[in-house]
Amino acid sequence: MTLSSATSAFVDHLRDVVGSDNVLTDPSDRWTYGYDNSRTHSQPDAVVFAADADQIKRILTACNQSGVPLVARGRGTGTTGGAVPVDGGVVLSLERMQNILAINPADRTIIVEPGVINRSVQESAAAHGLFWPPDPSSADYCTVGGNLAFNAAGPRAVKYGTVRENVLGLKAITGAGDVIHTGVSTTKGVVGYDLTRLIIGSEGTLAIITEAVLKLSPLPESVRTLRAVYQDIRSAANAVVRVMGQPAVPCALEFMDGHAVALVRELAPAVLPADAGALLMIEVDGAEADIDGTLAKVEQAARGEGLVSLARADTDTERDALWATRKALSPALRKVAPNKLNEDVVVPVSRIPDLVDGLDKLSQEFGIPIVNFGHAGNGNIHVNLLYDNQDEKQQKNARPCLDRVFDLVLKLNGTLSGEHGVGTEKRDYINREIDPATLDLMRRIKQQFDPAGILNPGKMFPGDA
Repeated sequence: MTLSSATSAFVDHLRDVVGSDNVLTDPSDRWTYGYDNSRTHSQPDAVVFAADADQIKRILTACNQSGVPLVARGRGTGTTGGAVPVDGGVVLSLERMQNILAINPADRTIIVEPGVINRSVQESAAAHGLFWPPDPSSADYCTVGGNLAFNAAGPRAVKYGTVRENVLGLKAITGAGDVIHTGVSTTKGVVGYDLTRLIIGSEGTLAIITEAVLKLSPLPESVRTLRAVYQDIRSAANAVVRVMGQPAVPCALEFMDGHAVALVRELAPAVLPADAGALLMIEVDGAEADIDGTLAKVEQAARGEGLVSLARADTDTERDALWATRKALSPALRKVAPNKLNEDVVVPVSRIPDLVDGLDKLSQEFGIPIVNFGHAGNGNIHVNLLYDNQDEKQQKNARPCLDRVFDLVLKLNGTLSGEHGVGTEKRDYINREIDPATLDLMRRIKQQFDPAGILNPGKMFPGDA
């Protein structure tokens, strides 16, 4: 049932729960909450702003009783359509649940509500010499709840892990309206099943998170940055394998292929050498007494066949200058083609050279420019298919090319998403990666958490449009 087919009493009940000012029903007010950064749009029937867990429980109960779909939402920064209400119903916005409930420096934990901005967590933790490792590119405006829903990470994941490795426990409300507590408040604990890691990355299809215990790490005393430029893609890919094959693990290892380098050079010709065919941004952190030795090991691994230049930054100003190359890429991409398919595939680090070779061949076969960059330290490459939908051939070839990209990734023992999630964009591809028996088990888990199937329907499973 959609909200439009429910009685007015249902809407009145929502207003009773959260207040009339916190329920949007006017089409123009609802429009903004029908899309995320995937640019996919589907109009919700109502938008409700919750202030606490009790309100969420009452809203869930009402939706269960009326069979109305419910989609939880943070700030809508996701890129796969995960927050788009494809079946209409209620969008439950958690953006106003912004309280940092407690910070415990001795335990290295911070307890937050789902609407807290990632940057706010970092600032609160930094006051105590700590930080929360997950650092997606949207950290200045994405919510912790969204980070948890999609297991969003970023460059630091290569050393510090993803969200799953940096959350100790949760409070959540299942689709059935049951309040549950998962995990622990300690860094060790093996009592019961690990429901915390199950809910993280489930894209709001199992439960709505109302509180999270985040695990903090000490801020490093020192950070050093290297920019290694190579003649070609394979030389850079081979360097990634060498860097990740030695004991000194970098805290960031970013990759840009030749097409990405060419785009940056158009915006800033003086930034890179003329013969630059690919580059790596490498960062190491640690104790001041050890940092030079760590950097030397990573620098030695970065050297090899095809290296054009190796620049080092020791100060914040120098670091910013080197990172300017990477930051110039996103605006450059927007100017190249009006349409883009952006996928965040992952392959084993040792297979990165095979991936970039295969992508280059697919680009030539389909006549679709493919620009690659991303978090090479854990094999997480952002593959960007750039095309013009006004060009009949490119429009025809874009999706078949993407289809082959996914075949290539799976052939290399990779996975179809590293941090963006499944949403609607990859929903109909995941049965290529996950076998039928495992998918069936996942569906049955979903049914246990959400027996009425109201939580974020049309997501995660193929055929659930």
